[in-house]
Amino acid sequence: MIRVSNLTKEYGSRRAISDLNFSINRGEIVGFLGPNGAGKTTTMRILSGYMPPTSGTVEIGGHDILEDSLAVRKIIGYLPETVPLYPDMTLFEYLQFMAKLRKIKNADDRVDEVLEMVHLEDRSEGLVGNLSKGMRQRLGLAQALLHRPEVLILDEPTIGLDPVQIIEVRNLIREVGREHTVLLSTHILPEAQQVCNRVLIINKGKIITEDTTDNLQARLAGAQRVLLKVRGEIEDLLPVLRDIPGIMALHPQSDDSVEFETTPGQDVRPQVARSVVQAGFDLLELKPTSMSLEEIFLQLTREEVAAPELDGAVVEEASEER
Repeated sequence: MIRVSNLTKEYGSRRAISDLNFSINRGEIVGFLGPNGAGKTTTMRILSGYMPPTSGTVEIGGHDILEDSLAVRKIIGYLPETVPLYPDMTLFEYLQFMAKLRKIKNADDRVDEVLEMVHLEDRSEGLVGNLSKGMRQRLGLAQALLHRPEVLILDEPTIGLDPVQIIEVRNLIREVGREHTVLLSTHILPEAQQVCNRVLIINKGKIITEDTTDNLQARLAGAQRVLLKVRGEIEDLLPVLRDIPGIMALHPQSDDSVEFETTPGQDVRPQVARSVVQAGFDLLELKPTSMSLEEIFLQLTREEVAAPELDGAVVEEASEER
């Protein structure tokens, strides 16, 4: 559905993104992760037709974004991080206006549908200017869904939402992702884990890895991690654990639990269980754990260096990278 080849964008002497290559299939929800200044916002703006690339190609739904820009925009729904709204309109009037711009048939009925989808139907006659930050985000999502796009590009869609609203938006994204292609930029790493089928991690303008969250955890965890919980003081058990071949590191978690790392490919749990019992402790829990997406993200981007400042005209563009 989305095909990106050798995508590059330069701001003066600085290269914001460099030779990006990735593809996203229909029905996939893909997370786009990276530290500030990594190139996410630039990439999403190019994909949405907001700005042209310096070089490279992007095809969305079989249409080239430069040669057939209007066709691409018809099949894309875009939610920027800061939603542009008209504060003096009611919610219904705003969506009705957007529907007319897109020449949507039966516009009023479709407006009612999307307001219900984002749970704003009871606010339809209220002014946009009176909405909270979270409600503005939901209205922006309604605008992005209005024309039934094949592709949704969402930049930080849950920013400013309360926990209940975050769950609602996540569920909505999952539902939309069953039939649509979704590219989701987020700083909330557990969100990518819970919502996305696959993640792209970008750093300093280059994609440094792409995979499913499960595969990333398996690939980057290296040594297996195991959580051990006993009845008693774990401090008294640490000398016993240190003597077990294959245990590389011990990380006490609480008074009665410790997480330890083992040599890759070696399962020491049977020996640990025997040693715990022989030492006079009751074994309460012994289970493998895995790296969180946050740990993986930090591991992959830990060598990030500050990007050089840009001058004048392009400083704003660079500072908006999320």
